Amino acid sequence: MIRELPWFLASYLLGAIPTSYLVVRLARGEDLRRRGSGNLGATNLYRVLGWRYAVPVALFDMAKGAVPVLVFAPRAGHGEFTPLLLGATAMVGHVFSVFVGFRGGKGVATGAGVVLGLAPWAFLAALAVWALLVRATGYVSLGSIVAALALPPAVWLLQPERRSLIWIFGLLAVLVVVTHRANLRRLLAGTESRFGRGARPA
Repeated sequence: MIRELPWFLASYLLGAIPTSYLVVRLARGEDLRRRGSGNLGATNLYRVLGWRYAVPVALFDMAKGAVPVLVFAPRAGHGEFTPLLLGATAMVGHVFSVFVGFRGGKGVATGAGVVLGLAPWAFLAALAVWALLVRATGYVSLGSIVAALALPPAVWLLQPERRSLIWIFGLLAVLVVVTHRANLRRLLAGTESRFGRGARPA
């Protein structure tokens, strides 16, 4: 366990890199926490700077989840749970970043990177759910929540070799839902912003 600790620390610090915050600070000299929704994720970055900035940041945030699984885990040990635990640590770093007062994004892109590294077929299924919902409703938050909830069944059906870890995939889904609790309240109130269209009047 002691030899694994540096890799857990590295996973947290990688996940904690506040990508969206840094991009807005460098591009405009502003604090993203005071713009849009105040969230330090790629969706809020899209609202502030547009897709040319948001897409690369989302891909980098995904890499923050995939690298611990695919690169750090083989060096940390051969435990069955090591890749997923390292990926979950990166997600915690993204949501509670030490570099910006333990605030961050909602962990969706980083969690997607974790899933991509562990269960690529389940990742593609969840991605399809997300894309269809965002396309149909315009709500990124709704797509993220439903895609997260669809992940454990997708793992069970499409990645049988990962079924022993199904409960941890369930915990990842719960983490995504919990970090979207404010979005859920706005969705129920009819005041959630739609992708590229603003909020619908309540």
